[in-house]
Amino acid sequence: MKPQSAESSDPFDLDFEADDDFSGPPAATAGEPQHDPIPGPPVAGPAPDPFEGLSTPETASAPPQDGAPAATTGNPIAEMIASAEAALGEHTVPRITIHAFCARAETGEMVEKAAGDRRMERAKTVVHQGGLAAAVDFYQNQPTPSLLLLESQDPAAQLLDLLGRLAEVCDPGTKVVLIGAANDISLYRELMRRGVSEYLVPPLSALQLIAAITALYADPAQPFIGRQIAFCGARGGAGASTLAHNVAHRISEIMGANTVLVDLDLAFGTAGLDFNQDPLHGVADALTQPDRLDPVLMERMMARCSDHLSLFAAPASLEKDFEIAPETYEDVANKIRASTPYVVLDLPHAWTSWTRRLLITSDDLVIVAEPELTSLRNAKNIIDRIRSARPNDSAPRVVLNKVGLPGRPEIPVKDFGEALGLTPAMVIPFDAKLFGQAANNGQMLAEVSPKSKQAENLDQLARMISRRDAPAEAPPKARSLFDLFRR
Repeated sequence: MKPQSAESSDPFDLDFEADDDFSGPPAATAGEPQHDPIPGPPVAGPAPDPFEGLSTPETASAPPQDGAPAATTGNPIAEMIASAEAALGEHTVPRITIHAFCARAETGEMVEKAAGDRRMERAKTVVHQGGLAAAVDFYQNQPTPSLLLLESQDPAAQLLDLLGRLAEVCDPGTKVVLIGAANDISLYRELMRRGVSEYLVPPLSALQLIAAITALYADPAQPFIGRQIAFCGARGGAGASTLAHNVAHRISEIMGANTVLVDLDLAFGTAGLDFNQDPLHGVADALTQPDRLDPVLMERMMARCSDHLSLFAAPASLEKDFEIAPETYEDVANKIRASTPYVVLDLPHAWTSWTRRLLITSDDLVIVAEPELTSLRNAKNIIDRIRSARPNDSAPRVVLNKVGLPGRPEIPVKDFGEALGLTPAMVIPFDAKLFGQAANNGQMLAEVSPKSKQAENLDQLARMISRRDAPAEAPPKARSLFDLFRR
């Protein structure tokens, strides 16, 4: 922590490090006056209040006046940041220990909900009651963890006094996230100057708390992480690979965003055929040497399909059995995500530890099914499993493919959605000629028939998944009378 120098007279001077650890004051060197950056108990007379003269801030826990209903609106700035970050991928919390001291029961429930999220599964979270005062008493004889999550409903002066007492027993390297009642910029600046890592004001959601914690442990060397979309079929032959390839193509073309398609069906992958590519290297090389995978080697292994689309093709060979550790798949996927805005995973129709892991950790999941009983049963099993593992995420998207197959009895779309408990995101009509021609020619549907209903549906699905709108086209240039005579 870097305390303010004695020459500064402004108690809210912005010369501080917001990311400094919350620790006790450093020992004074010889010849220097000793400073105590955090006010301790008063020795003689009351300590000066730095907030004297300021207007009393409104607190989130203040009772409503004259029978008025309590405010239920959230923090608009936090919600705006959370929605903006949702457009890209999300970081995860490392293997740390988190102790939470909550002053209210609802905050404890929110922390418990956040602790069960997939982004915090590697962290160990322990929730206590009592708030900041209880934390001060608890750590008199206990070491502090990597992260302290503290809640306080106290006024500013008392809050600062408790933080000063906590700093005396806080271990170096411990980060502090404080949940307070006062939405006051002066208090926020003072807390940041004293080394608090983050200050939050209720009402808070579990996702907002997770975003605040993950931001503290984001790698400064790799602050960017792309959005990962996983496609899987509810049954073999449902067309998940075809839709994954076409959606990846449309994201790269419509949005103009760099996209990487990863074909993880090592034995029977079709991405190379669909894009008319026969690369010498592919995803198998990356999975067999993950430690060597860096941006330069990654670029050499990928096949360039267009200006914005790259392909990690599968070998599609039965000559070799690939014995790859389950954690290697996630490791390679994370390295790819660190290099491109969008990563589309084409998963094989198999239920293994690594496919389950990639489904759970992906930002978006698309389940491709046909309107028949086997697809319905399998899709429901996958959705139930994913929902239990991702309680704070949106439900997977279900795409009904091959609808209207001649001569086949089908489950109506409405009944299919009611059985799953959600409405299918997209319905793709069956067209054997269109899909067959695209597959045989190594082309995408938009290249074969850009005006077809299927191509329009895939464009809409690409916008839905990417959460972005296509760049606006420039308006046509108005013609003048001179242009008419010149023609």
